[in-house]
Parts: sequence; structure tokens; C-alpha cells
Amino acid sequence: MTRPLRAPVITATAEATTEDGSPNPGPATAGRSGPVDPRLLRHSTVARGYVVATAMFAFAGVAMTIVTAAMAASIVSELIVDPSRRSLGAQQLHLAVLAGALVARGMLTYLHDRYAHRGAARVIAQLRGRALDVLTDPTQTSVRALVARREHAATVVLRGLDALGPYLSGYLPALIVTMTVTPTVVVVIGFTDWPSAVAILITLPLIPLFMILIGLMTRERTDRKLAATSRLAAQLLDLIAGLPTLRALNRARGPAARVAELGRAQRRSTMSALRVAFLSGAVLELLATLSVAVVAVGIGLRLVHGDMSLYAGVLALILAPEAYHPLRQVGAQFHNSADGVAAAGEVLDLIESAPDDAVIAPGRRSCSVAGQPVRLLDVGVHGRDGWAPEHLDAVFEPGRLTMVTGANGAGKSTALLAVMGLVAPDSGSVLIGSIPVAELEPSLLHEQIAWLPQQPVMVPGTVSENLALFGRLESAASARAAAATGFDRVLAALPDGVDTPIGADGSGLSAGQRQRLALTRTLASPAPLLLLDEPAAHLDDASVRAVFEVLSARAAAGDTVVVVAHQSVARAFADRVLVVGQESA
Repeated sequence: MTRPLRAPVITATAEATTEDGSPNPGPATAGRSGPVDPRLLRHSTVARGYVVATAMFAFAGVAMTIVTAAMAASIVSELIVDPSRRSLGAQQLHLAVLAGALVARGMLTYLHDRYAHRGAARVIAQLRGRALDVLTDPTQTSVRALVARREHAATVVLRGLDALGPYLSGYLPALIVTMTVTPTVVVVIGFTDWPSAVAILITLPLIPLFMILIGLMTRERTDRKLAATSRLAAQLLDLIAGLPTLRALNRARGPAARVAELGRAQRRSTMSALRVAFLSGAVLELLATLSVAVVAVGIGLRLVHGDMSLYAGVLALILAPEAYHPLRQVGAQFHNSADGVAAAGEVLDLIESAPDDAVIAPGRRSCSVAGQPVRLLDVGVHGRDGWAPEHLDAVFEPGRLTMVTGANGAGKSTALLAVMGLVAPDSGSVLIGSIPVAELEPSLLHEQIAWLPQQPVMVPGTVSENLALFGRLESAASARAAAATGFDRVLAALPDGVDTPIGADGSGLSAGQRQRLALTRTLASPAPLLLLDEPAAHLDDASVRAVFEVLSARAAAGDTVVVVAHQSVARAFADRVLVVGQESA
């Protein structure tokens, strides 16, 4: 239990811990049974339509293949057997039908390839949207869980899911063609020359058998490649986020060795998968060639002994490679799509993941925060490093400035997140007035809170757009806040003032300028509850004092002001001080 020291005090845990560079496993990948994950069709309406359209193209294609083979066999057999049919006029009908079938087959291939790439892009966009909905939905993924898995999720949802394109545009159509063309061709050959059909049925299983054995090796290597990519992405994201600090400390080149080592690990895993792919392609081609040769030898022997007609022999010989070709294409496309299949499994696991235990079911009640005390009753939040905070009791009263302090990792920032309903306490509860935060409708609560996190949110756009990011501000209030934070001097130095464009995460502004912008936005907000996490970061002493003077004035006007800080200046202005993670006498 925490008692106030001098002036009573309060804290929240710092932001959730970041990854240490090791791959976050994310949701457990469900065992993938079969070449097509049924969850893909269940979660993507576009994928279902794509499969139906591809099957229709395949049926049309097999019809053209059979017509082409029949016409070619008729022309060859008649030219050899019947001298009266050796004229262009006699073969005119056969040639016209053959030409039409070839043109139709070419058009079907073109239209399918065109549709396949567009359909694959739409399926990927739909899956990506569903995954992002799960990650950003507070009823599905808690803030702590999102921070813990963000690097792995970013790798899978962005770069990994892009690799699903070859699977959808190459492997899946080849699989559908195999399921339609191969049985149909075997049946046609069976009616024409049943011994050839029997030979095909005996040799055909060899190709999928070797595909399965090779696929098991490839899956292991693909999973290793995805893990290596996740590790590399996590390291690079952490490096980019901390680059300004590393440059300030002249340590920017320190992580280079680690990044290079991860790059080498990714290269090794990629080359290992490629070696298996190239070798397996040669094996499958050899098997298909030998199988066709077996059928051709049998046809040749029967033709020599007069056991079959030339038309039947030529037709069976032309159709025999068509029975093996789809399987060869499945084998070739499998390796191209292995990365996408692995990523799709991860994304589908993410979409179907059960709601995190730490998520907060949105309430439906509303209340006015103005004039209401905020009570933390025996609040505890359990993370991977233990409880932070633990047994935290505090009251944030309106009209008072409460300073929250304590050791790093004690739970100061987490306490603020619990007040806003972004983190569900594992023990205890948070009340605004007499209503638990868990029962309040989030949007109605958040519009009454002005929050300044340790890393303020900046979006690409102009300075004025970022100032009004969380709602329109009154010009007079903005001017007073800018004067207090020193942001007015920043605006005077910018080339276009408030119309100056900035990039993602505030690129184009220094760390101090970004902090002043975020402070101005927070101080100018009319919200009755102000939660500020380390507002003095990147500010000089004079600016820090000016900021706390404004905060003290807001508290004197009746607002509830809670500040996570460590500076003595903050203590001088605080009406209460809460020390988190420490028992008070």
C-alpha cells in the first residue's frame, strides 16, 4: 500500500517493454493440414470468389486442351493413313477448329493471369485489413500484448503477407488445374487407350509423393527464414527508434555488428530454401519425363504390333504430358509460395486468436470527469517482469496537481493507462467518481482526457494538423500554451509557420520541438483531466518551470492534473506526490 509523502503522489508504469531483438512467436501457428488452409476461404470473401473463377477458367482450359489434342491427332493420323485426306481443303475444318482452340486457350491463359494478380492483391488487402482490425481493436488485443508482438506482427502483416501473391496467383491456380485437368485427361485417355491410362495412374503418385517429402524439408527452412526476417526487422525497428539517442551518445555504429549478424543468418536461411527449391524442381522434371517416356514406349509397342489405331496412339501421346504438367506446376509454384503460405498461416492465427486476457470489454456507461476524483484501489498490473504497479492506492483529486514518481519500471505509465481504460488491471479497480473505468464507454471517456505519452503521436501533415490531431483547439488557448512551452519561438523559426509540413513521427522537427508541439496540444485542450508522462523531457529549465506554472494554473481552475516526473521543479509545484513501488512511513 502506498501512502503520500509530504504532498501525496501517484505513478504509472512506463510504456510496455519493447522486444529484445528475439523473435516474438506471436500466436501459435495452427497445424496446416493440406495445401489450402480452409480458414483462408472462411475469412476472405474475395478468396472464395477467386477460387470459383479459377475453377471455371480451369474447366474451360481443359476443354480446349482436349479439343486441341483431338484435332492434332485427327490431322496427323489422316495425313499418314488416308492419302485422300492429304490436302489443305480436306483438313480445313480440323485446322480451323485447332486454330480456334489454340486462340481460345491463349485468351483464357491471358485473362486468368490478369485476373489472378488482381484477385491476389485484393485477397492480401482483405486479410491485411482483418489482421490490423484485430491488432488495433482494444477488445481483441491489449496495449501490452500489442507492444510485445509488434515487430513480429509487422513482419508478417507487411512483408510476409506480400509473399502470399505467388501462392494465390501461381500455386493455387496450379492446384485447381491439377484437380480438374489431370482427372479429366486421364479419363479421356482411358476411353482412348486404357493401358496408357493405367500407366499414368501408376506413375502419377510418384510426383506428389516426392513433392510431400520435399515440401516437409522446405517448410522447415521457410519457417527458419521467416523467423530470421522477424529478428532482423525487430532489430532494425529498435535501432531506427533509438537512432537519435544513439547519435547523441556517439554510439550509432554500435549495433552494426548485430544487424550484420542477423543479415547473414537471413541470407543463410534464404539460400538453404533456394537450394532445396532448385534441386526439387530437377527431381520433379525428371520424374515427369520418365513417366511420359513409360507411356510413350507402351504406345509405340502397341502401334508396332497393330494393337491400337494411330489416332488413339497420337491422342494418348499428346494428352499424356498434360496429365503430369499440372503436378509439375504445383511443385514449381510451391517453393515460390512457401513464404506466403507461412505468413498466411500466421495472419490467420492472428485473426482467429482468442481475445487477450488483458483486453477490456468496452463499457456503455458515461459520466462527466469534471469535478470527479479518480481513485485507484489496490491496483496491480502483471507483466513479464512482474507486478508494476502492485497494490497501488491513490486518489487524484480535482483542483490539485498530483506528481507521480518512483523507480523506472515501477508502474507509473501503466497506472496512467489504467486510468484511461487502455490497460485492464489484473487486481484492483479504477473509479472515476463512483463508476469503474471498465464500465465507461471508451470514446466518451477519452474525449474528456488530455494525454501526453512519453513518445507523443505525430502524423504526416502540417504542424497545424498535428496541433489539432485530437480535436480543434481555440486559438487563444493555443497561443497561451505555445507561449508557455516556447513553441511560439519554434513556429517563428519554421519556414511556413503552422503550415510547415512534417513527416511520420515528426520528422523535420527536433526532439525538443516535437515535445513542445505535443505539450502545446495537451495544455490547450479543454479536457478536465490532464495526464502527462514526463512532460519535461527535452526541455530546458526555464521551459519546464513555465509548463508547470500552466499546469498549476489549470489545477487551480478545477481541473485534475496528474504528472509523471522526477524533477525537483515538479515537486515544487505539486500539491500531492505519489511514490510508486515504495512503502511510505
